[in-house]
Amino acid sequence: MLTKFETKSNRVKGLSFHTKRPWILASLHSGVIQLWDYRMGTLIDRFDEHDGPVRGVHFHMSQPLFVSGGDDYKIKVWNYKLHRCLFTLLGHLDYIRTVQFHHEHPWIVSASDDQTIRIWNWQSRTCISVLTGHNHYVMCASFHPKEDLVVSASLDQTVRVWDIGSLKKKTASPADDILRLSHMNTDLFGGVDAVVKYVLEGHDRGVNWAAFHPTLPLIVSGADDRQVKLWRMNDTKAWEVDTLRGHVNNVSCVMFHAKQDIIVSNSEDKSIRVWDVTKRTGLQTFRREHDRFWILAVHPEMNILAAGHDSGMIVFKLERERPAFAVSGDSLFYAKDRFIRNFDFPTQREAQVIPIRRPGSTSLSQSPRTLSYSPTENAVLICSDVDGGSYELYVIPKDSFGRGDGSLEARKGVGSSAIFVARNRFAVLDKGNNQVLVKNLKNEVVKKSGLPVPTDAIFYAGTGSLLCRSEDRVVIFDLQQRLVLGDLQTPFVKYVVWSNDMESVALLSKHSIIITNKKLVHKCTLH
Repeated sequence: MLTKFETKSNRVKGLSFHTKRPWILASLHSGVIQLWDYRMGTLIDRFDEHDGPVRGVHFHMSQPLFVSGGDDYKIKVWNYKLHRCLFTLLGHLDYIRTVQFHHEHPWIVSASDDQTIRIWNWQSRTCISVLTGHNHYVMCASFHPKEDLVVSASLDQTVRVWDIGSLKKKTASPADDILRLSHMNTDLFGGVDAVVKYVLEGHDRGVNWAAFHPTLPLIVSGADDRQVKLWRMNDTKAWEVDTLRGHVNNVSCVMFHAKQDIIVSNSEDKSIRVWDVTKRTGLQTFRREHDRFWILAVHPEMNILAAGHDSGMIVFKLERERPAFAVSGDSLFYAKDRFIRNFDFPTQREAQVIPIRRPGSTSLSQSPRTLSYSPTENAVLICSDVDGGSYELYVIPKDSFGRGDGSLEARKGVGSSAIFVARNRFAVLDKGNNQVLVKNLKNEVVKKSGLPVPTDAIFYAGTGSLLCRSEDRVVIFDLQQRLVLGDLQTPFVKYVVWSNDMESVALLSKHSIIITNKKLVHKCTLH
């Protein structure tokens, strides 16, 4: 897991990503709603008009609005540009658990401990439907991303799917709503607006969360029976497909990933778990020491997630998306989908070079992290985190460009970082002994050399030299003379880019770029 951003705060109960901007809303148990820029790591705004915990919060898809619902029985609609609450919707008789805008109609759906789900028109500011049927607290309710359906989860141990198709006809214009108010008083629960379509029974404790799949007719739910269940539905019925077991306490929240075939769940057992939807097996588990998890959010467009826990929240990715790559002359070598590929800049053509299939890798983070290329020998060196850090050396046959079919035997070895230092020599970092092993293309050790600083990664620094990275500095080290050529204190460096003439180098860290000459004499810093 790649943590992008963390906050320390009161318990986080609600989260919502902005669709376009790098923003996330966090609603807290203390009653405050925070608006964070997770890319810059800054607090943009805070809103505190609710009295008591705010459990639900949601950004509007296109308007500068968000909605919140709290333990004060109030739903508030806010304009973040005007920094204020526009209006409050009253009607629920107990704590409000979740709130959500509809992607198209001017609707909000809310779930409450008063055992009802309400649908509101936020333009006419009226309640247009009350969905009754659950006989315990309704823990969450959400609209289907495309169809006229709502899914809800309740402590009555059921998940319900509601058909709200007939609501469309009613909300043709705001004037109709005002007419309807008079009818609504005649029969308190508004006639036959929304009907329950399915009742999904299978959990044997209260259900805390249920969510639709973005495109397929699937539902996922999580409950106090510590299980995550997968359900399927068609036009006439819905049924349980499978149960995912592994959490050791109440499952608080569970969702489908927007882009990959995975389910992400989190729990009061202080863990986030990632499951494969097709194989229905656990892929990864991330644990916290002291904090129970309460809520998850999945970004609608990007491969980024957030989780709220007892003392703040984290924004994270499940795996790195940037492929391992190396530029050589007019072409780019990179690893993608278990192939090494080549992209030729002048012709803009892409070709598969060789397969780097990895048998039986089940976890997500097995893809190569770095790639080093020796043009004269046509050899590629890739490093990944498999087995605690290992490298593979491939010498590419001259005729294999564009075919990418024959599988090559790789020469393999253990090492957290490996790069070419000369035409037919490469250096491998032996972190345990803080030394590098220089090897030839037959994978035989030619030379060993201790390193001047505790090093966790090595980068290319011209023929026969290495750039060694430690926690707070980088050093250029000449392997032949075993001399330190340059030394500079820096923030933690993630990437190193040399100019074409090898006279200047850019050191990229999370929030800055430092440019120096080839002896690491500082030239400038960009934030």
